[in-house]
Amino acid sequence: MIQKNYEDGKKHVHVLSFGAGTQSTALLFMALNGEINGVIPDYIIFSDTGWEPKRVYDWLRHINEHIQAFDGKEIVLASAGNIRTDVTERSRFASMPFYIKSETGGREGMARRQCTKEYKIEPVNKKIRELLGYKPRQRVKEIVHLWKGISTDEIRRVKPSRLPWQIAEHPLIDIVDADRINCIEYVERNGLGTPPKSSCIGCPYHDDAYWATMKANNPEEFEEAVKFDEFIRTGITRFRGAAFLHRSCKPLKEIDFSAVVKDGVDRFDDECEGMCGL
Repeated sequence: MIQKNYEDGKKHVHVLSFGAGTQSTALLFMALNGEINGVIPDYIIFSDTGWEPKRVYDWLRHINEHIQAFDGKEIVLASAGNIRTDVTERSRFASMPFYIKSETGGREGMARRQCTKEYKIEPVNKKIRELLGYKPRQRVKEIVHLWKGISTDEIRRVKPSRLPWQIAEHPLIDIVDADRINCIEYVERNGLGTPPKSSCIGCPYHDDAYWATMKANNPEEFEEAVKFDEFIRTGITRFRGAAFLHRSCKPLKEIDFSAVVKDGVDRFDDECEGMCGL
């Protein structure tokens, strides 16, 4: 539970996992305005996958400059590298949830997903240990409350922490009862503009509306995704079949998004262990 004082004799540290998206932005400013039980996070950490859209990095810089000027706080950056170049340069394989088409032409399902763990969760935990002054393998003595920007309409993303020294907190659900629309309106009321939706450019969980918007408004980013989509079929041999970014198992560059039949499901909420896209 998030509260100012604890009577267990232990030191409690509050860390806000900032995804530079809608919910985490609202959560950050609710906290700075004293609306999360009057508790201000000790640290605000953004874990950079290296392949976020430009608008997310612009928003990150905008918010960081704002809180530095008005609140004396600063967003701390964490990173495990660039997920796109790690894959394409084969320096490290990040298992992303690609859609796999079997050698016989049928869809086999999705590849195992480890990208969230490797590029979001682990860098944040590593940075927390670093900020608290711990060396590798040293036991963390503090109780760390990790705040996640998961709103009431995403409650299925709520998961407990697997670390004994960490407690996963979901203030938008447990304290302020806010959904995504509430979060957008809150940020806009504070005169900060409209926050973006945070995710990797080539995330397989994008729905057709997201791909269509990217293609129309950010053609350079869409072309990056197209090249990456082609690479995962020609440059990766570990799959028993062909890998695709789109659930239709068709090359991204060949899809007419205005003609694709939508199944009405936004799969973005299924991913990221409550860490990405916040």
